[in-house]
Amino acid sequence: MLVKPDQPARWLWYAAIVLLVIVGAALGFKTQHISEPSLQLVAALDPDCDLRAGPCVSPLSDGRSVSFSIEPRSIPPLVPLLLRVDTIGFDAREVRVSLNGVGMQMGFNQVDLGRHPQGYFSATGSLSVCIRDVMEWEAVVTVVSEDMWVSAPYRFITTKNAARH
Repeated sequence: MLVKPDQPARWLWYAAIVLLVIVGAALGFKTQHISEPSLQLVAALDPDCDLRAGPCVSPLSDGRSVSFSIEPRSIPPLVPLLLRVDTIGFDAREVRVSLNGVGMQMGFNQVDLGRHPQGYFSATGSLSVCIRDVMEWEAVVTVVSEDMWVSAPYRFITTKNAARH
């Protein structure tokens, strides 16, 4: 069997391209984690927090804190809700809120908040409908700053009566 002179060179080119892709992917993976914050702080759940009364503030162990509020304060399901997060003592790069049923799987419901010129983050989200007259929810606020990840949980109750108002 005769081998054309350019076939071995073609295999070398293929091998070089595969090797470059592997090296590039490895370098990309390594450098991706360099810019990620390494410190993770988790705020304690405040049982006295009442989002119907106004914003709740979660202090962090390092003296900084996260404030979270929902409007309208009656927190009705299936209605657009204004979610607002303020960081106190630090600047945030990204903020998101996950809205989860407590004791009942309600599906994936995560809202990415946008930064406002005044420095806070907000977005519109909504709660899914529930067959229960009263439902307990947990909003988990995740904040990413230059030096840390912060997670702060907030619990609240919805009622079917709130949806009618």
